[in-house]
Amino acid sequence: MTSTSARRLAAGLITGVAITYSLPGLVYVFIDPMYGLVAGLAMLGIVCLHYLNMRAGLRGERPPLFPLTLAGQAVVTYLPDFLLPTGYSAIAAPLLAGAVLVLLPLRWGAAAVTLMVAYEGVALFTGLPAIVITLFYASSVPITGALTYALVRFVRVTADLEQARAELAEAAVLKERLRISRDLHDGLGRSLTAIALKGDLASRLLDRDPDAARSEVAELVKVAREAAQDVRQVARGYRELSLAGEVNRAVALLESSGVSCQAHLADTPLPKRSDETLAWAVREAVTNVLRHSLATTCTITTSAHEGRLRLEVANDGATGERAPAGGGLTSLAERAVQAGGTLTVVPSGPNGFLLAVEVPA
Repeated sequence: MTSTSARRLAAGLITGVAITYSLPGLVYVFIDPMYGLVAGLAMLGIVCLHYLNMRAGLRGERPPLFPLTLAGQAVVTYLPDFLLPTGYSAIAAPLLAGAVLVLLPLRWGAAAVTLMVAYEGVALFTGLPAIVITLFYASSVPITGALTYALVRFVRVTADLEQARAELAEAAVLKERLRISRDLHDGLGRSLTAIALKGDLASRLLDRDPDAARSEVAELVKVAREAAQDVRQVARGYRELSLAGEVNRAVALLESSGVSCQAHLADTPLPKRSDETLAWAVREAVTNVLRHSLATTCTITTSAHEGRLRLEVANDGATGERAPAGGGLTSLAERAVQAGGTLTVVPSGPNGFLLAVEVPA
């Protein structure tokens, strides 16, 4: 059930109860026409004011003229007691109890309902034969009030749950968009950089060394196919990298781009999340080496210490150029935090640059 349908159902039930509770007031018409007029006006005022109060309550609000609307309902509930021969408030007080509990803080509303019950008990008690009637009317005040309050709370909880579901759905969509954006940046960055480098190298070799140029073109096609596979995996939400596999690809790419690369990996088994985080770190680091450095050498090492594994990717060609804010390093820092690790990016030596990631081993 949606919040709108729940609110409509509750409004219909509350209005029906209000009209039903007011109908006994028609008996005054048979006692005296003037009494009937007073009772009819009271009935109309009670139903209208109760409707205004409950409509606002069902929306989690208070009426625009609050507390005048609540005070007005109290007046038309109890004033007829002084104008009619018998206690009219006994049939209207249950409606007022519901409005009081819905619109006032619960502790103040409960105190007001207690006073209303006491008033009805004193006003109706006329001797031993009237005890049953007194108990009936006095008990109808808290019971009807509590049921009205519970019905309004049900509507409000339904609305809150509907809003929570909408917010969760929106958060899920945003999370998926961020995942796709991050995976496309991190995954395709290296591939597109490699394609650009190999295409440039092939064009330079085309005239003086056609065989080498063809080899570079073949490598370019291979990288392009890997990029297409990356896109398909991102679209399916399935991205599985391994540190060893990514290091092997990184070494091959750097060597083919003229950067001497050495890798020294500790023989330490890693949880899947840590392994993937380090693989992404290698991919981002190598992409930055190719895009933002003049490096001639690069080292990739891992070392284990006290339940942690530290990855270091260092190069000797820092140029001072940094990747744009909010780019790959920010994404990598988020991945490291999600895996329970840390990311450090610092200068190394006179012209070097070091990217280090620590994750649980």
